[in-house]
Amino acid sequence: MSNKLSQVKIGIPEDVQSAPMRKEFSIYLDLIRFMAAFMVVIYHSNTRALITELVPFSNHGHAAVIVFFILSGYVISFVTSTRENTPIAYWSSRLSRFYLLVIPVVLLTPVLDVIGEALAPQFYDGKTTHGLAWLRILTSLFYVNEIWKISIMSFSNVPFWSLCYEMWYYVMFAVAAFTQGRTRVLLLAGCALLVGPKILLLAPIWVLGVVLHRWKGLYRLPETVSWMLFFGSIILYALFQHYRLTEYGYTLLGNLIGTYWASELAFSRYFIFDYPLALIIAANFIGSRNIAHRFAWLLLPLERPIRWIAGLTFPLYIMHQPLMQFFSAIINGNPHSPLFYLEVMACTLATVAVLGTYSERKRPGFKRWIQGVLQGLRARWPADTVGNPMAQ
Repeated sequence: MSNKLSQVKIGIPEDVQSAPMRKEFSIYLDLIRFMAAFMVVIYHSNTRALITELVPFSNHGHAAVIVFFILSGYVISFVTSTRENTPIAYWSSRLSRFYLLVIPVVLLTPVLDVIGEALAPQFYDGKTTHGLAWLRILTSLFYVNEIWKISIMSFSNVPFWSLCYEMWYYVMFAVAAFTQGRTRVLLLAGCALLVGPKILLLAPIWVLGVVLHRWKGLYRLPETVSWMLFFGSIILYALFQHYRLTEYGYTLLGNLIGTYWASELAFSRYFIFDYPLALIIAANFIGSRNIAHRFAWLLLPLERPIRWIAGLTFPLYIMHQPLMQFFSAIINGNPHSPLFYLEVMACTLATVAVLGTYSERKRPGFKRWIQGVLQGLRARWPADTVGNPMAQ
């Protein structure tokens, strides 16, 4: 079975397998990853209960999630072409990354919400819910909040929706990479039937990241073309945001299928213009990959701080909204004063930095524990089972 799971068998071109990611491009991706997470934070901080003035750069939240999806597909394709090319290596990494923070965040968010809402309910009006708490916890832990027509908020943690998409992209990628033949077809069909149209609508965007990594021809583009893609994508993104095409896409979809069905798509309701946005972001990644060495003078000296903040991206994303609302209630300042906003943001970011750094230190041990559990499960699985997903 091990031969079936070799790098070549999961569809990685040999010259792409052997080519390491240039350090400059890796640093650039880490910088983009943190900037996208920070844009999501800014987006959710743009509430009049916290600050009466509009927060600058607060309209990039949804676009930042599209960046995450493409980047996730790219990185997953890269790591499976190098070090995570067996199911156990793959899933021990994925599960340790998610569950080390998901479990405490899912369990503690309702506690913070109850305390904060009791102290200052104006910061929670329309932004959290406590009904059927046990169901919200269970669906969050199994990432089924957004299947089919379901859209269950994980209490005040609105950004949690994208994790429910991404985990299923991980599952479907693993099925495609580590199974073959009829087993692969049946499992992918089963996943599609389970998750429904919302998650599937944005799946091509995630897969686009995989394509960017595996398409050999993109590595051989002339440098002039790469510069054009890099700067052209920045201009197109600015125009995309200026003309608010994300919102226009939702309006257009409502005109086509009716506002009820458009709204039923929840976080996928912008998909019409999410696709061209994804192409713009992809153009940026293609161009920057081929010219990143030209920015070595800037990126290499900043490697350590960029790597550090990039390591806090997932903690920042998954923790910021509950913490932001909790600290708003604790401080309960004057939204007419920018000082209140800065205090809340400082407390939120400081807490994320402390807890995120701590969780990163604990992750290797947690990953080893998960790896041991998976190896134990594999030992109990019949070795000759066709399509055994736990085989190495």
